[in-house]
Amino acid sequence: MSDLWKLSATEIAAIVRAKQISATEVVKSHLARIDAVNPTLNAIVQHMPEEALAAAAAVDAKIASGADAGPMAGVPVTIKVNIDQKGHATTNGLKLLKDLVATQDSPIVANMRKAGAVIVGRTNTPAFSLRWFTKNDLHGQTLNPHGAGITPGGSSGGASSSVASGMAPVGHGTDIGGSIRYPAYASGLHGLRPTLGRLPAYNPSGADRHIGGQMMAVGGPLTRTMDDLDLSFRAMAAEDLRDPWYTPAPFDQGAFPRRAALCVRPDGMDVAPEIETALRAAADVLAAAGWEIDEVETPPLQPSADINAQLWLAEMRQGVDKLVEKENEPDSKHVFAVMQSLSDPVDQSGLLNALRDRVTHLREWQLFLHKHSVLLCPISGEPPFDQQEDVKSAERFKEMMRSQLTQLGIPALGLPGLAVATGSAAGKPMGVQLIARRFREDILIAAGRDIEAAHPAIAPIDPRP
Repeated sequence: MSDLWKLSATEIAAIVRAKQISATEVVKSHLARIDAVNPTLNAIVQHMPEEALAAAAAVDAKIASGADAGPMAGVPVTIKVNIDQKGHATTNGLKLLKDLVATQDSPIVANMRKAGAVIVGRTNTPAFSLRWFTKNDLHGQTLNPHGAGITPGGSSGGASSSVASGMAPVGHGTDIGGSIRYPAYASGLHGLRPTLGRLPAYNPSGADRHIGGQMMAVGGPLTRTMDDLDLSFRAMAAEDLRDPWYTPAPFDQGAFPRRAALCVRPDGMDVAPEIETALRAAADVLAAAGWEIDEVETPPLQPSADINAQLWLAEMRQGVDKLVEKENEPDSKHVFAVMQSLSDPVDQSGLLNALRDRVTHLREWQLFLHKHSVLLCPISGEPPFDQQEDVKSAERFKEMMRSQLTQLGIPALGLPGLAVATGSAAGKPMGVQLIARRFREDILIAAGRDIEAAHPAIAPIDPRP
């Protein structure tokens, strides 16, 4: 079957495990799809066809022997170039790191392999994984299959482009300021930012991150279906003791009140009419599925977004700023400079106050999300940005920061967030965001499934001009 690349991860795993088709056939189909569309999109920037076929053959051999090949048996996946995969450079989009070849797998890569997934390529990220766009001087620019003039999102733009175009049904991404949720939104996919500690994280090739990165950066999946998101999320989240933040919380935590909060304009942020339309339509879908909907104001998000900026920039000012200068990539230099202008350096007192205030805000959000099992809110205040819009001017970047309030506010709180695709508007992908309390990804996925059921299935698309 030459069109196996059109199947979902859940479908692939089922037919491979049932011996209806081999993992090798599945992977060959996806490698052919990569050859067909990646030259246009530049989503996969590190190729490994021989490794992928060898891994697929190992899955087939395991199944032939009667052994359990894992819940993701034969499922092609992509891995972002900012985490370690043995034998490949962890570039993070940097010329400076082009030779930083990992000697062991990061926990998520190891977990995906254990689950039977087959890595078919590594995906692009902006330099330093810094932007909501995906372009760098080492690997070049990634395009959105929905249109070359639309950002695929960032920093997991290579992941979103690869999944949206059928190169793999599951893409790995990371999120410290929206880098899973925003690419999912921009590319018409679902994307899950899990709770801090839910997925193990560790890059053996580099030093441990400072407290901001430790507390806010997480990995997670981008997919075309909620079933695939659930499947890959569980596989990624297997325990790995190399991450001291890892928390072995149960995936399914029992019944919950089907009560959702709708907030169209958190903190009074500006929201485009088509986004409000999508939010209200999603609320109607949830209501029809038996959810009680309360349109309410949320606890403040801007203070948490400010803490995000303080902690993130404090980490970058501990040496990354010098690497920004040394890499000398114009776009990341521009973005970093504007970000610095928006957040003053923090001293010891400022750092302690930020960590103290984080707990205060999280307490308020925990209580809010206990009363309302899920919050329905914008992913962004604007439709997906046009390519390279963040480097047009400092003022435009500041506007974009304001429109991305929900992307920036959630990571500092360590809460899980889910981007749910809802179709398109004015020629661009459209979606909504769901937020729940810590370790309640099961609630997000349940609500996400209800919204998904009201829309046509997401199919891989050919690149559009």
